[in-house]
This record gives sequence, C-alpha cells and structure tokens, in this order.
Amino acid sequence: MGLIGEFTSPPRAKYCCGAKVVIQTDRGIELGEAVSLTSPGCENPIRREQILRYVEVCGPEYLRLNGGRILREATHADLAEDRHLRQSEKEKMEVCRRFIEARGLPMKLVDCEHLFGGERVVFYFMSEGRVDFRELVRDLAREFQTRIEMRQVGARDEARLVADFETCGRECCCKNFLKTLKPVNMKMAKMQKATLDPSKVSGRCGRLKCCLRYEQDTYEELDKRLPRTGTRVRTQFGDGTIVERQILTQTLLPLIA
Repeated sequence: MGLIGEFTSPPRAKYCCGAKVVIQTDRGIELGEAVSLTSPGCENPIRREQILRYVEVCGPEYLRLNGGRILREATHADLAEDRHLRQSEKEKMEVCRRFIEARGLPMKLVDCEHLFGGERVVFYFMSEGRVDFRELVRDLAREFQTRIEMRQVGARDEARLVADFETCGRECCCKNFLKTLKPVNMKMAKMQKATLDPSKVSGRCGRLKCCLRYEQDTYEELDKRLPRTGTRVRTQFGDGTIVERQILTQTLLPLIA
C-alpha cells in the first residue's frame, strides 16, 4: 500500500535517498525505500521534530512512528529475489482466482503481494459485503506453503494498487502520495463550482476525485464570509437580493429591485 513509516537503523549506518533497504515490520521481512530528505545519509535531512509535527498536524495514519527497523541495505541478490517474487505474483493471482471460482465466492481479486521474506502472501480483494474466505485461505496455504492474508479493500484502495495516471496527466494521487483516502462528496464539487458531469469529476476508481478535498477547507472558510443567496442587501445603486455568489473571488451579484 506504499505506507510511510519511521524506522530505526544500525548505529552509524547511512543510506542514500531512494536506497533500497531490507526492513523488519510487524508483517515480516520486507523491502523498503529510504524516502528523500529523511535519511541520515542525505545532505539536508528533515529533523525528527519536523516529522513529529507533521504527524501531529496530519494524523498518525499518514506516517507510522516506530514502524520497525532497518536490517541492512539491499544487495544485488536481494533485488533479484524481489524481482522474482514480483514476477511470481501474477501466477499466484491466477491460482487464487481459480479457487475463488471453484468455491463460488462473491469477491473480486484486485492484487497480490508476496512479502520479501517469503513468510506471507497478501491478497487484496473487493466485495459488496462480508465474505467467509476461511476455506479459501486453507486452499491457498496448502498450495503455496506459506501464511496467507486476505485484505478487503474499497474502490479507492483498488485504484491505489493498480491505477496509473489520471486525466490531469499526473500519477494518481492515491498511488503517489495520499496515504489516507478520506471521503469526498458532491457538496464539495457544487461549492467549488466544478462541473457535475460524473465522467469529469470521477477518478479512476469511479468515485469523486480526491483532489476536490484539497481546497475544500479554504472554500468553507471563505463561504462563511459571504451572505447567503436570497439575502437582502443595500448597495450604492439601491437595495437588492443576492442571486449569485463567487466564493473564491469573494464577489456577489445582487438583483436591484
């Protein structure tokens, strides 16, 4: 899921920005990446006080403190092993789909993740309701001889896992940097005067685009400063009624009686 966390490292160890590292997490042994400007090996690393402030402002779900520890920098052999596991995930997906069809389970398989340490395979799926997948887990455990984890995700999480680029030409926000996918509603689109055409305000997930949230706090604050539509006002041209409001420019259009 591309989570970001704070990890302890061996004494005096330094890693270049973007370096691949072998890490120990609560899930097992994984392959991670030293994020730019946070590694002690960077020329201008972000101070821990800044990181803690970021977590305080944005919420702990955006960055996991005490996420685990760095074991070592990844070697060529580690990277080759990781590529081998990534290539085998498609085959595991096909096997899982066959088991799902054989048991007639109402679920859509989205993605598969084989942890670097090999001790766990995670399958991500979508379903309209709860699914009893206990027998499916047993089938997969017998097939792959490792621990199996099934994780149910929503439409936005599916886009995070498999989508690529949005209509703006940039990589999907959910895949690139958003870690917590907060709800977006039509009220936001209406307030921002965005088109209400579903094909234009919907993202790759089929839901309203996450970017509608980016300026929503500003719009709500500016909205409070303007009188409502239908309010009687007095202008230099006479009394009138507000018939239109432009929140971002803080302008009003009154109808003079």
